Amino acid sequence: MQNQVGISGFASYLPQHRVQLSDWCQWTGNQFDKIRSVVGNSFRMRAANENAYTMAATAVLRLIQQYDVDPSRIGFLALGTESSTDNSAGAVIVKGMVNDALQNMGQTPIRRSCEVPEFKHACLGGVYALKAATRYLATDGVGQLAIVVCSDIAEYERASSGEPTQGAGAVAMLVENDAKLLTVNLQTSGSSSAYRGPDFRKPFVRFMGQTQGKFMQPRDFPIFNGKYSTTCYVDEVLAAARDLFSRIATKPSRFMRSMVASFLHRPYQRMAETGLAFTFLLALALGDAEDHQELLMYAQGADVDMDRLMTELVSEPNVYQLVEDGNIAEEIYPLSSRVAKHFRTTARFSELMTNFGNSEMKEVGNLYTASLPAWMAAGIESALEEGHDLAGHQILTIGYGSGDAAEIIPMEFVSGWQNAADKIDFARQLDGAHDITEQDYVALHECEGGAPLAGRQGVFVIDRVGDGSVNFDDRGIEYYTYIS
Repeated sequence: MQNQVGISGFASYLPQHRVQLSDWCQWTGNQFDKIRSVVGNSFRMRAANENAYTMAATAVLRLIQQYDVDPSRIGFLALGTESSTDNSAGAVIVKGMVNDALQNMGQTPIRRSCEVPEFKHACLGGVYALKAATRYLATDGVGQLAIVVCSDIAEYERASSGEPTQGAGAVAMLVENDAKLLTVNLQTSGSSSAYRGPDFRKPFVRFMGQTQGKFMQPRDFPIFNGKYSTTCYVDEVLAAARDLFSRIATKPSRFMRSMVASFLHRPYQRMAETGLAFTFLLALALGDAEDHQELLMYAQGADVDMDRLMTELVSEPNVYQLVEDGNIAEEIYPLSSRVAKHFRTTARFSELMTNFGNSEMKEVGNLYTASLPAWMAAGIESALEEGHDLAGHQILTIGYGSGDAAEIIPMEFVSGWQNAADKIDFARQLDGAHDITEQDYVALHECEGGAPLAGRQGVFVIDRVGDGSVNFDDRGIEYYTYIS
């Protein structure tokens, strides 16, 4: 019998504060046409009294309400994040908030025996959490429910290349044995990981000496190297694709073309396009004579030698050697990059590049771990609204975490998926945004003030932060409240 463990629902939370990139370009002197084509249209910012835990709790509570989940059946609540502010506790903080709200509503809380792990590996933590949830349900958690919530705050130093690729938000997924939306096919998934040094890191030394303000929010600006990080992304996705292609029974190009949609981690629009283009070019390189003929057409269009392109695509270079040599700006895949750029202009790429939910994702910015599930939620809801019958069709999900690692997991729509998709409610999360001024943006960005969230119902916020003034030590510990 086919394993039916998978996803049965999505629920999301996007902060109210929005930065229009057209406004940001005026503040910073950047060209909006270029930013819009590479990044998107806008991004969200957490309020001064919001953090990764409050956003996650809001998404989880919404999931329980939208899908009428019995909290007493939840045996696994996992948090994927790289924005947590406690180096000890994680998902249990989210459970505590949700249970307080449920009990105040007179409802059953999440059970005491629920596991509460937190998963951290840059933007891939949520995918690892999803894999762990499916394994839990396939073993000791059979018949129970699992929730995976991805919650993050992507922020970069002002005037850095990453500044327009910021964002904040959370997406929760309901996972169960009898999936109502998508089965998760781990048997044919692909994995890869390799240490990349200064690709994208968040060493604790960054926090030393920070002025954190009333809500003690650290400025979580990462250490990153843009061009090198892109090289790491491409190389790790290719490695995961090679692993995936080695597990399937059909030729890679046919497998790729059979997908009704592909959803990728997307810190910005162009990165997702690049990842998909490289994956398909690799599929052609690993294929038969017909595939090689198609690849030749793209190589000629980019004025690249076919034999050298083939060699480059299937190679497994030592990317970290660039760090050891002190030359991280060197291009590891120069020919493939040229061909990928040309390939993005072709009809074939237009067929492969998913349009479902694409416009919505241009409005939310970079959500780190929540980026991939957010696109899935938006895309599935979009497909439903357009009237597509996707039962039995597969999608490809490509997750990536800097540092670095990648996971590629096929998923399949189940019969009756429309009922679960109808409850996703992602597009409505885009409503009610408040466009902030440059002054508010700077204040929020530097944790030097900015209006806390107030008057928005159905969300969790930080009420206060302990300072040790009571008869026990609670320095730096957040206390939360639910705005009902």
